[in-house]
Amino acid sequence: MNVVQKVEHWGDAHHTKWLDVVRIVLGLVIFSKGIALVSDTGHLQDVLFRNSIFAFSSVMASVAFHIVAFAHLVGGILITIGLVTRFAVVIQIPILLCAVFFVNVANGFSALNSELWLSIIVLCLLVLFWVVGAGPLSVDQQFRKKKR
Repeated sequence: MNVVQKVEHWGDAHHTKWLDVVRIVLGLVIFSKGIALVSDTGHLQDVLFRNSIFAFSSVMASVAFHIVAFAHLVGGILITIGLVTRFAVVIQIPILLCAVFFVNVANGFSALNSELWLSIIVLCLLVLFWVVGAGPLSVDQQFRKKKR
C-alpha cells in the first residue's frame, strides 16, 4: 500500500456520521458560491481588474470565471451527495487557494474581511474531506456496499 491508499483507508475507517452533515453543508456553500458567480460576473471581473496581480484580458477573465463557476456548481453537487468526493475536493482546493491568497488581497487581510474567513474555513474543510473521504451517508458508500 502506498501512502495515498493508507490515508484513504484511514479516512474511510475513522469517519463519523456528523461529519457527513458538515460535508453536505460544505457542498451547499460551494454550490451557492457557484450560483453567485454565475449571477454576478461583473462584480468579480471588477475584483480581478482591480488586482494588479492578474494581467488577464477581458476574454481570459470571462473564461476563468466560467470555469470556476462550473467547477463550483458541479463540485458542490458532487460533494453534497458524496459522489467521487475526493476528486471533487481536489478540484476545489486550487480555486480556494487562489481565493484566499489572490482575490482577498484586494480586500485586505483583516479580521473584518468575512469573505476571507469563509474562504479559509472552506479551504480547511476541503483538506479535511480530502483526507477522510465521503463517509457513511454518501453515494460512494452505497456503491461500496453494492460491490460487496
